[in-house]
Amino acid sequence: MSDVEEQAAARPGPGGSLAHRVPDLGALELLLAVARLGSLGGAAREVGISQPAASSRIRSMERQLGVALVDRSPRGSRLTDAGALVTDWARRIVEAAEAFDAGAQALRDRRDSRLRVAASMTIAEYLLPGWLLALRAERPDTAVSLLAGNSAAVAERLLAGEADLGFVEGVSVPAGLDSAVIARDRLIVVTAPGHAWACRRRPLEASELAATPLILREKGSGTRQVLDAALGGLARPLIELSSTTAVKAAVVSGAGPAVLSELAVGEELALRRLVRVPVEGVALARDLRAVWPTGHRPVGPARDLLSLTRG
Repeated sequence: MSDVEEQAAARPGPGGSLAHRVPDLGALELLLAVARLGSLGGAAREVGISQPAASSRIRSMERQLGVALVDRSPRGSRLTDAGALVTDWARRIVEAAEAFDAGAQALRDRRDSRLRVAASMTIAEYLLPGWLLALRAERPDTAVSLLAGNSAAVAERLLAGEADLGFVEGVSVPAGLDSAVIARDRLIVVTAPGHAWACRRRPLEASELAATPLILREKGSGTRQVLDAALGGLARPLIELSSTTAVKAAVVSGAGPAVLSELAVGEELALRRLVRVPVEGVALARDLRAVWPTGHRPVGPARDLLSLTRG
């Protein structure tokens, strides 16, 4: 049996996957290089493989197609008539692949040109600015938009496809989202210096905290979720406000005590505008999490921002 007959016998039948019947792009690029250079060795160097590997790839392609493609001689390598025809087809396939690659790169460039972040208020105000500055140093051409709201709003933005990455601070991961813990935070009780609790010597107990009207964040905020979980849903609202800044201002004015993130009140405690009140028997620690839709790991700028939060 001749070489061509052996190749034809080994060729896959017309059924099955196209991927098993059509040579891969690497083999087609090698064949084009042989046609252009007239040398298997030169073609091997151009595509970055050894000459034995190039010979093996050509033989494998010939077996796959069932025809001889290249005549080899001491003077060089010359395409057979079938090889010249296959080379014409190969050129069209490679050109189509190049167009495909250019289109995919354009999609990546468009994706990487923007980043939409949704974050709960505490993270947006006290942690994200530093992370975004670091991201800008790595990706100066990426435009970042920030949507700040409570943890429930962050989940809604992500599930609606309106954000690429989110950050929340509640006691659990919202349904439909995957997450990674990026930091730990603690809620503390604070009052104005003139409040009766400011000079007390024994820690507050859970029952006393639950019985006292507090200046609270709105329901749906991570801060409120943690406090409600710690007090069994018994927190009593004196006022409900939709931002940490508003809650702090109300406490500083003497309106009443509040439970706020330790991250949010560092400056006010240092300046004695607020006083920390000790508490015992109340679990006020919480995880801060990055979140994204289930099954869709962050990519591009979102992946880079996520890595910066763990630095």
